[in-house]
Amino acid sequence: MSDQLQPMPEDWERALAVVAHPDDIEFGAAAAVAAWTEAGKAVHYLLLTRGEAGIDGVEPAEAARLREQEQRASAALVGVKDVEFLDHPDGVLEYGVALRRDITAALRKHRPDLVIGFNHHELTISGKWNSPDHRNAGRALIDAVGDAGNRWVFPDAGPSPWHVRYVAIAQSPHPTHAVDVTDTLEAGIASLEAHRSYLAGLNPPITDVRGPMTGFARQVGKRFGDRPAIALELYAR
Repeated sequence: MSDQLQPMPEDWERALAVVAHPDDIEFGAAAAVAAWTEAGKAVHYLLLTRGEAGIDGVEPAEAARLREQEQRASAALVGVKDVEFLDHPDGVLEYGVALRRDITAALRKHRPDLVIGFNHHELTISGKWNSPDHRNAGRALIDAVGDAGNRWVFPDAGPSPWHVRYVAIAQSPHPTHAVDVTDTLEAGIASLEAHRSYLAGLNPPITDVRGPMTGFARQVGKRFGDRPAIALELYAR
């Protein structure tokens, strides 16, 4: 099998990113989102939680307010205006019928050609055990893509059934495709930097976004024509 990553399909117009937390898209795919919106494609964000458990030392209600505000500002930097939040609990996000139903309703509402998720595998790209929120969100998303196309599953969740064409998973340890971000890497970096409260509240705080993101994009680019790139694991429906 070739070690080279393939270009992402371009025969789509609408995308919906569905992730567990504010900052997931920025750590995984924001520079690619910027490339897509610059090309005239419509991208919407759905956050399953408000990230209220993500800042140690900040009460959940205040953390949720800060993180929602930062997510909206971050999205705007890569051309995304439509950002929606659900109220599933941060840190204890449960895979199940309720989560699948909510995502199914969003898919039928937005009717995307492409769905963007975050790593649902057991391990991260660095080999560490993955967050349960990430695993549960990603697996529920993939299952909801099938649910959304079946009129007899969640018949009261939104309008008529919708069939998604592509599912792309960011930060996957098993990437298959990539997006050239030569012209949009700076926008992706700025979008992550917009999560100031969250980054400062980590232990230890993240003070350098540019170095790691640039290095990672260049590392991916070695498998994509030596161009800075964002890697994705693609499932075609």
